[in-house]
Amino acid sequence: MNNYFDKEFELRFFEMNRLGEASPITVLMLLQETAAEHCDYAGHNLLSLMSENLGWVLLSGVMQMYRYPLYKEKIIIRTWISKYYAVRGVRENIIYDKDYNIIGRARGLWLFYDIKRRRPRKIEPDFLEIWSSYKQISLNKSLTNKIEPLNSFEYQKEFKVNKYDTDTNKHVNNLRYLQWLLESLPDDIQNNYYLYFIDGHFISEAQYGDVILSSTKKDSVDNSFIHTIKIKDTNKVCATGKTVWKKLNR
Repeated sequence: MNNYFDKEFELRFFEMNRLGEASPITVLMLLQETAAEHCDYAGHNLLSLMSENLGWVLLSGVMQMYRYPLYKEKIIIRTWISKYYAVRGVRENIIYDKDYNIIGRARGLWLFYDIKRRRPRKIEPDFLEIWSSYKQISLNKSLTNKIEPLNSFEYQKEFKVNKYDTDTNKHVNNLRYLQWLLESLPDDIQNNYYLYFIDGHFISEAQYGDVILSSTKKDSVDNSFIHTIKIKDTNKVCATGKTVWKKLNR
């Protein structure tokens, strides 16, 4: 397999949950960091892109975890681009333990974006040349299957967008949406199950000062849930998602 990029991590204490395992937010953070390093490898680190009012925006993504890494465990994240469009690219990821056993997979649809003009931008030739592409996919899950916003819900929590919820592009960071989603789930799920699969779609931006409603409803399949994140007192939907949970083996 050619045209991939590997990044090694050692899991730190503050990235652990109460069971001493990396949280889902930690894993997504490491996936983002790997993508950022891959950009730097292509000669365009994210800060230099930002100085040109350019950046990458995640449109949708899926992740499936067979287990979560433990404290001080070393893992390798392998990433590559499986397909390019004019302004978008599909990023694939496989998460390995130190012996290259697969512990997780993820893929995402990313948009190259002109931040100042607020519109898509044709992908820089350097990315196309240096990254190239490899058609193998990491996870056989669609990135374009629409998840309809909820009209009713069983669980809901309210949050306010603070300054520290935004990233260097002044957008609400993708990780914050996941945090809001997870916190809306019932305690029984959070205490006795782990996040096995997530499918998320980002639809519109939340802004500093907005009040967010994170709503959750049980899906037709056991231990599966549908999620909607929207701005309070409006019909503006920021994100939709689906999660599947598996029983913890204590």
